[in-house]
Amino acid sequence: MDHFTSALLSIYDQLIVTDKNSTILKSTGTGNSLFHTVKSANVGGSIKDVEQDLFSTSLAEEVMGKNEKRSFMQSSWQGPEMLMTAYPIESGEWVWAYKEIKDSYPDASRTQSGPFLESKKPSFPFVIRSKPMLEVLNKMQMVCDVSATVLLLGESGVGKEIAARAIHNMGNRRDFPFIPVNCGAIPENLIESELFGYVEGAFTSARKDGAKGKFTLAHKGILFLDEVGELPLNVQVKLLRVLQERVVTPIGSTTSHPVDIQVIAATNKSLEKMVKKGEFREDLYYRLHVVPIHLPPLRNRVDEIPHLVQFFLQKYNTLYKRKVAFAPDAIDLLCIYQWPGNVRELENTVERLVVTSGMPEVDVALVKEVLPFKGPKPTSIPVIDFLMPLQEAVDLVEEQLINMAMEQYKSLKLAAKVLEVSQPTMSRKYKKLRNKIEEASFSPVNKRAILEEQINQRLRSVAAVTAAIIPAEEVISLQKNMNRQTSYSQKLKQKLTMIQEKEGVIEWVFIFIMTEDGRLIHLVADKGFVIEPGEEYIGPPEMVNVAYQAFNGKAGVTPIYEDRYGEWKTSFAPIIDDDGNIVAIVGCDYSKAYFNSEMQRLRKQLNIHV
Repeated sequence: MDHFTSALLSIYDQLIVTDKNSTILKSTGTGNSLFHTVKSANVGGSIKDVEQDLFSTSLAEEVMGKNEKRSFMQSSWQGPEMLMTAYPIESGEWVWAYKEIKDSYPDASRTQSGPFLESKKPSFPFVIRSKPMLEVLNKMQMVCDVSATVLLLGESGVGKEIAARAIHNMGNRRDFPFIPVNCGAIPENLIESELFGYVEGAFTSARKDGAKGKFTLAHKGILFLDEVGELPLNVQVKLLRVLQERVVTPIGSTTSHPVDIQVIAATNKSLEKMVKKGEFREDLYYRLHVVPIHLPPLRNRVDEIPHLVQFFLQKYNTLYKRKVAFAPDAIDLLCIYQWPGNVRELENTVERLVVTSGMPEVDVALVKEVLPFKGPKPTSIPVIDFLMPLQEAVDLVEEQLINMAMEQYKSLKLAAKVLEVSQPTMSRKYKKLRNKIEEASFSPVNKRAILEEQINQRLRSVAAVTAAIIPAEEVISLQKNMNRQTSYSQKLKQKLTMIQEKEGVIEWVFIFIMTEDGRLIHLVADKGFVIEPGEEYIGPPEMVNVAYQAFNGKAGVTPIYEDRYGEWKTSFAPIIDDDGNIVAIVGCDYSKAYFNSEMQRLRKQLNIHV
C-alpha cells in the first residue's frame, strides 16, 4: 500500500481513504495547505464534511451511491481549482485523490465558437470565474482586435478600468499606448485641452511649444475615457467629431491631424436617462454605444469571491511580507456580504485584514469587526417583509427564502449560512422543495400547473397579508359613509397605494363589499384604480367565483381572465373583524404579462422545461 500511495502522490497533492460510510481512515498529502485548514480532513472525520468545508459543491454521496470511479473539478472556497478522482477498492473502502490545477485562468473559449477566441486571454492577472464574467470576457475577446468603440457599464468598483486594460492587453494594439482619462477628475476648463491638446498661444497659460492631447498620445493604441458621463456638453460635441472622423484639432489650431485609436468609454451612470434629461448628447450616446459591455456587480458573482480573496491575499501578503491565511468560515462570511463597493471594496477589506490581523489566520470575528455585516436584504419578493398568520404562508416564505438563497449563492453551504440553519437542514429542505416540483408527471401541462401553483401560493399570501394589515373597523366605518369623502377613505386609499407601490408588481389593490343580492361593489382602492367607489364590478365567472369564495373565508387566486380593463390574474383574501366576521375582501390585480414573466423566471430558476 505504501508503494501505491507513493505512486499516487507523485500525481496528486492529497489522498484520503474512507470506509463505506465515508469516515476517513487515512489522510496524507504533499503539503497542499488547503487540507490543513480544516479539521474534518483528519482521520476520523468525514469526506462529506471535507467537501462542505472546502468546496462549493458536495458530490461524495452521489459518487458513492453509483459505486464507480469518477473524476471531476471542484472549486475551493479559498481559491484553487482541484481535480478530484474518486474510486472504490476491493475492500469496500474508497480512495479520494486531489490535484490542484495551477492554471488560474478559466478556458472561456469553450463557451463560444470562432477561432479568434481560442487564445485570447489577458497576460496580466484578471480573475474571472463566474458565468456572468465569462460572458463579459467573451465580448471582450470579440472587440479586442477591432477598432469598434466600446462602452463599459456597471456600478462603481466593478473593475471597468481593469476590463479596458484587458481588452488592450489581448488585442493587436497591445504594443501601443493605453491612455486612461478620468473625465470626472479634470476641471471643466482644462478637460478640452487635456483631450485635444493645444498650440502655442492658444490661451494665456499655454506652454511655449503647446502640448499634445490624450487622443494624440493614444495614436495606434487605446484611449480609455472613464466616467464619460461627466463630460461637459461643449466637449461632447468635439468628442463626437473625433469619433466620427478620427481627426483631432488642437485648441488654437486650424489644422487637423488623423488619429488611429480605439476608444473605450466607461460610466456608472445611465447615459440613456441623461439623454432624456438633456445632460448628454443623444448622437454621442449612440456613437459610444456601439459595443456595450455590462460588468455585473460583485453580489451577482458570488462564486468569484473566494478566488478574488485568494488573489488579493497573495498580493498583500507579498507586498507587506506577511503570511496571513483566511479560515473557511471567514471566506463564507465574505461571500454572503453584499459588497456595495464591489471588487474595490473587497480588495480594500482584504488589505485591511492582512495589515491588521495579529494572528496568522483571519477568522469570522475579525471579518465582522471590519465589515458592517447585516446580511443580505431581499428586495424582489416583498411577501417576506411581513409576519404571516397562515401556515401556508409560513411554508411559502420558507420556500421563497430557500429559492432566493440558492439562486443567489448556488451553494447549499452558503445558503445555509445566510439563512442561519445547519447545512443538513438546508439540504433536507431544498431536496423537499425540489421533490415537490418534480412529484408530478413530466407532461408540459402538469409542469405548467405546478409552476402556476407556485406563483398562486405567493399571490394568495400577498392578498392574505394585505387583508391582515387593513383595519376592519376602518372598512366598517367607510361602509357607513360610502357616499362622501371621509378620513377613513383617505387613510385606506393611502394605505392601499403604499402597498401597491411597495410591492411594485401589483397593478391595482382594492377592497370590495358584497350586497345582499350578491353584487360586488367597489369600496376603496389605490389612487390608480379605474372603478369609482360605489360602482358595481361586473366581470367573468372565473373572477367572480373566486371573489365569492373569499367572502366565504377562503383566500384564492383566479386563473388568467379577461374583462373590459384587460387580462389579469387576481388574488383575493377576506378582511375579518375581531369577532370573526367577514366585512369585505381585498383584491390584488396582476397583469398577464407579469404572470408570464414570473412563469419564465421560475422555469429558469428550477430548470424546468415546459
